[in-house]
Amino acid sequence: MTNKEIKIAYKEFESIDQLSAQERKTALAAIEATASSYAPYSGFNVGAAVMFSDGEIIKGSNQENAAYPSGLCAERTALFYASAAHPDKTMTAIAIAASQNGQLCSTPATPCGACRQVMAQYQFKSGVPMKVLLVGASQIWVFDKVDDLLPLIFDSI
Repeated sequence: MTNKEIKIAYKEFESIDQLSAQERKTALAAIEATASSYAPYSGFNVGAAVMFSDGEIIKGSNQENAAYPSGLCAERTALFYASAAHPDKTMTAIAIAASQNGQLCSTPATPCGACRQVMAQYQFKSGVPMKVLLVGASQIWVFDKVDDLLPLIFDSI
């Protein structure tokens, strides 16, 4: 037997102002996207913003449904829309933000496992690392690639 270890590397920022201009633009788009969330059951409004290599941004938000689990997370809403609208563009970053009662959550919300796997699929499709920004009011976590959020990505097909 051999013991192995997986390490996850990320950067933590205290303010959105500490991000690069491109990261800040993506993070602000994710925060803005929380306003279009439909979350009458959880009250947890999540927004996501996908940035393409040309700087264009596509936004999505979580959409709940009384027939749970028929709703969809913000990350998948944004990624699916981005891919459907621009199938040949390269996705280079995704930012995720969450709010409750109209206030940005202080710590970042992390994506569910299904969203992480979908993010991994689009990173694979794009052929370049997809930066992940998890945006909170007092902390922002930046991961250089989806693999850092989802070690041992399912890619066996």
